[in-house]
Amino acid sequence: MTNPTDAIDPTEPMALADVDLADLDNFTDGVTPWRMFHTLRHEDPVHWQPEEAPNSGFWAVTRHEDIARVDRDAETFTSTKFVNLEEVDDDQIKKRASILELDGVRHRAMRSLLQRQFGASVINSYTDFLRGLTAQTLDAALARGSFDFVKEVSADFPINVLARLLDVPSEDNQQLIDWGNRIIGNTDPDYADVLLGSEESEKYRDLPFRSPASLEVFEYGRELARQRRGKTGTDLVSKLVNETPRDGLPLSGQDFDNYFLLLVVAGNETTRHTITHSMLALLQHPEQLARLQEDPSLIPTAVEEFLRWASPVYHFRRTATRDVELGGKQVKEGDKVVMWYASGNRDEKVFGNPYDFDVTRADNDHVTFGKGSPHLCLGNLLARTEIRIMFEELIPRLAGIRLTGEVPRVRSNFVNGIKKLPVEVTLA
Repeated sequence: MTNPTDAIDPTEPMALADVDLADLDNFTDGVTPWRMFHTLRHEDPVHWQPEEAPNSGFWAVTRHEDIARVDRDAETFTSTKFVNLEEVDDDQIKKRASILELDGVRHRAMRSLLQRQFGASVINSYTDFLRGLTAQTLDAALARGSFDFVKEVSADFPINVLARLLDVPSEDNQQLIDWGNRIIGNTDPDYADVLLGSEESEKYRDLPFRSPASLEVFEYGRELARQRRGKTGTDLVSKLVNETPRDGLPLSGQDFDNYFLLLVVAGNETTRHTITHSMLALLQHPEQLARLQEDPSLIPTAVEEFLRWASPVYHFRRTATRDVELGGKQVKEGDKVVMWYASGNRDEKVFGNPYDFDVTRADNDHVTFGKGSPHLCLGNLLARTEIRIMFEELIPRLAGIRLTGEVPRVRSNFVNGIKKLPVEVTLA
């Protein structure tokens, strides 16, 4: 069973006048976003998208080449004015800025605090732990026969990994998942405490994502910091509270709050949604699942196709620091410039047959983690390793798997998320 829209061709013509990337309801059916991106890449690849007040509109950058250009050039396209579509004043930036909203020396110094923890030597040392955790997750889920793949597998696994990295008890996992849902899902009524853009959200304007859940995450992180300050732990929290960035400027309490919140959100959401989209794609393309069952050595190659296909983050925003030409358009200083990674991952100039899900696709130059960017996702190797091990463990266990219900999407033009994936499995 699939959603009716899954059968719609994503290249089916859509009039340019009907494209609206600011309308969140266009992102709930699993196909309209791809139709909009297809139209923009072919008709207006650097497109001015109006928005409702108080926002002022943005340039939608939809071709792979232009996305890479913007991502590489932090001097011309800065992150310091914020990386999502919300327009914030200088006071809000000071209070809400995380490592994502920094450029230059300070950004590099903040990254360096945890860079080694996400490097190859450390991540490779986790392999046995990850494989054991994966087996534990799958044993529990597959024994049910019928279950929600999101809840039992793709949300459960990455949050257990995050708990290990933060050195917190697994009993806290569900709370960490709930916080991520409430914060990232701040435009979805099923998740948000307070919907972004509502009158009530003004009360929380100085909090990340305007979410009251941020206060709970701050409190949780501060208690961990209190317990670990001055000690010799090697977990992420201990590193943040006991080491000084290489620019010599210690983290303020606010720096710690925002860094910790980013770890809680980013450490779960994107990997979770990539695993879910990948499983859905294998369900919808059983011949590709069969290829992986026949030849498991293809799985590392398939992981890159999973990441391209899933595109778990639709976009990131930059702000022009000067007047500049981009894709034939004149971008003015102060304009919002939005890189639509999901569109770049379907660019026909880069990917042959981009709407084919192909687990053997080689030279997969996707932009899922950023492209040549100083903001390249810090956890990209961990995410790749988690996804690879998950499917290396899962695929041999499956004799059959089928959808048993609808596949609702997160109402968001930021995170490309799936809320539920009901399945029934037959074990090999």
